[in-house]
Amino acid sequence: MSFKAYPTAWPYHTAMQAAAARWQRRGLLLPAQRAAIDAAYPVDYYQPAILLRVGLFVATLLSVGSLLLALGIGARVHSEFGLGLFALVGSVVGVEVVIIHSRHYHSGVDMALLYSALLAWEFLILCSFSEWLPYSYSHQYYDHDFWLIAPGMWLHLLLLLGPLLLALWRYADPVVAAVTFGTVMALLANVLLHGAFGQLLLPFAMMAASAVLLYWLEKQPDRPNYLYYRTSLVVLRTLALATFYLAGNYLIVREGNAKLIGGYGPSPQIPLAPVFYVFTAVVPLLYLYLGLRRHDRLVLLVGVLAVAFSIFTVRYYHAIMPPEVAATLAGLVLTGLALAALRYLRTPRHGLTAAPDDEATPHFNLESLIVAQTAHVPAAPEAGFQFGGGQSGGGGADSSY
Repeated sequence: MSFKAYPTAWPYHTAMQAAAARWQRRGLLLPAQRAAIDAAYPVDYYQPAILLRVGLFVATLLSVGSLLLALGIGARVHSEFGLGLFALVGSVVGVEVVIIHSRHYHSGVDMALLYSALLAWEFLILCSFSEWLPYSYSHQYYDHDFWLIAPGMWLHLLLLLGPLLLALWRYADPVVAAVTFGTVMALLANVLLHGAFGQLLLPFAMMAASAVLLYWLEKQPDRPNYLYYRTSLVVLRTLALATFYLAGNYLIVREGNAKLIGGYGPSPQIPLAPVFYVFTAVVPLLYLYLGLRRHDRLVLLVGVLAVAFSIFTVRYYHAIMPPEVAATLAGLVLTGLALAALRYLRTPRHGLTAAPDDEATPHFNLESLIVAQTAHVPAAPEAGFQFGGGQSGGGGADSSY
């Protein structure tokens, strides 16, 4: 029996429908062919448009909050622990009911109930282990704003991590994925920050953890349940790329070290500073190279942001002109480079193109899967129809993006 809350066919059908819609916008599918795909992969679950999802999410959270407030005011629940336990059990039961009986799939209602359950669990941790968590009332850690080294924080993070991992495994929620990633990194930091050697090792440990996660994520698209977790995996990949860069960024390491040792005034120089100079300069260029080399848009975008932050890092310590002049010149240079790149890639070169997605040649592997999966459908593509210039059944992908 699968531990997944949603049927695995739902994300699969969602992905098929999205790819078919993209193909039709490009003029690569006839209406009959689109109808065949719609019939083969029906959307028989509830997933409204994004604005309605937001509205349902907010309305559900307000309903849960109002119910808890009414119970508290009405004195039907006589303790904070009892109120938190009621919220936890009610939210878990609620999210299962709307998925199983109402067939909601990331509709906003199920997401709000899931987050309510996790918030209730966090509330129960604070209620049950307040004596083990002195940072909850000690002003010492608030004064220094360095809660990661507070006594008992490791226990708090461990108690929170288990339900987060279970929720991620079962519901594949991207927000839960982001919180789980942050919790793991916070736990790693808590373990290392209690000793001088651990403090020196922390940036390298976070870079190593991000690299291991990135290596693991590279293997996931070949897994049969990839589509179920795809959004969560994209979030984890984005966070891992950002953490790998930021953990080695000179500004982050230097200012974080100054925060750790306390004191006032300019931050002191850090050990192994040349190593972090190299990381700050090389990692963004590595991202740009890999993004262009592998036609990976996510890595390319993170690389562009990393380049901008590296320039900010240099300027933070070595300003050579007023901020308004530097911003104006940088804007002019970047605009010029963007216009030049758009002009150069107007004609596809080296597997790259400036054309919008709807005009570019298909490249997503799922599109080849659609061809293979719908070849047996009665209303499948007519004989002789060529997908994007390729042979029927091949998809015509040429790695452009």
